[in-house]
Amino acid sequence: MSAIGPLHDLRVLELGQLIAGPFCGQLLGDLGAEVIKVEAPGRGDPMRDWGQGVPVWWSVIARNKKSITLDLRQSAGQALLLKLVAQADVLIENFRPGTMEKWQLGYEQLAAVNPGLIMVRVSGFGQTGPYAQRAGYGSIGEAMGGIRNLAGDPDRPPSRVGLSIGDSLAATFACVGTLAALHSRERSGRGQIVDSAIYEAVLAMMESTIPEFTVGGVIRERSGAILPKIAPSNVYPTAEGEMIVMGANQDSVFARLCDAMQQPQLSSDARFESHSARGEHQQLLDEMIADWSKGFDADSLLALLERHGVPAGRIYRAPDMLSDPQFQARQAIVKVADETFPDLQMQNVVPKLSDTPGAIRWSGPGLGEHNQEVYKELLNLSDDELAGFTRDGII
Repeated sequence: MSAIGPLHDLRVLELGQLIAGPFCGQLLGDLGAEVIKVEAPGRGDPMRDWGQGVPVWWSVIARNKKSITLDLRQSAGQALLLKLVAQADVLIENFRPGTMEKWQLGYEQLAAVNPGLIMVRVSGFGQTGPYAQRAGYGSIGEAMGGIRNLAGDPDRPPSRVGLSIGDSLAATFACVGTLAALHSRERSGRGQIVDSAIYEAVLAMMESTIPEFTVGGVIRERSGAILPKIAPSNVYPTAEGEMIVMGANQDSVFARLCDAMQQPQLSSDARFESHSARGEHQQLLDEMIADWSKGFDADSLLALLERHGVPAGRIYRAPDMLSDPQFQARQAIVKVADETFPDLQMQNVVPKLSDTPGAIRWSGPGLGEHNQEVYKELLNLSDDELAGFTRDGII
């Protein structure tokens, strides 16, 4: 547990559960912050049981964190948390708005013991507005933020990405807000609230969909594997049936694709000579490229496109990532020591910093694994006090 990463001098208290708050804590911990995760005694975060087939998600989202147990519904537990807050830089919570206030742990109470505290609040709809008190899962934020309407094929109901993208986006923006608030504190000495709403985090990623409507009356709809009017950029078949992704919509790149196809005249064809022209003839162009790409196996096609400087790649799953030399060279996936899962591998810290890189120091901890360390060393509780709190179900 050495001090690794640019945030190694920061202490973060992580409350809440599941993804929207804890992923923010993971990002801060990856960059070196001391993250103390507060879990309910006896139960812990439900993420401990999540994962497709094997409950390994906890190992990722709780990596680099210390786990303590504390019942925040009891006044004695709230008092202990305030003692921890006095020694913290950041507190993350993703309960339904009003929960912290119900526990007498709102920002006013926290700031009273630590005026420099950054309180990070992640929720479905934010801390204000008529929807603030609603329960808001990531899927609802994805729907109302707009991404669900654009995901999938136009002849089918809206799909989902296959990941909890709304929660993760809200957590990522919460992390950005945390770093900005910490920078502001360097000048003012004061903390503040970072209010990250899932639907707004999704909305922030919606490119030009709003002005497309307000200026041009256009409502962008589902388009499957393509972006309308952006061509060629699609998935294309190969001789053995494998699909590859190719993007050659920029003029110079399209000219290189035409050379690879041994049809250089296409780049000066009036139907394809400009970005807008290719967009108008997108379906025809995709059909022409697909007819050509089917004449190659995937390896040969990718090698040919690489020689001509045309961006292309396979559609990867986990086994492909593990065997890819680029992933290996940059250690994008690393093996992490874990007593429960001896072959535990996971995605590495992003982004890479040249002088103060982050690192995965340990995987998700056991429930209350760091109670002794935190309560005895940080709060100077005696063995008798610890025993009493444990007996009363507070810790």
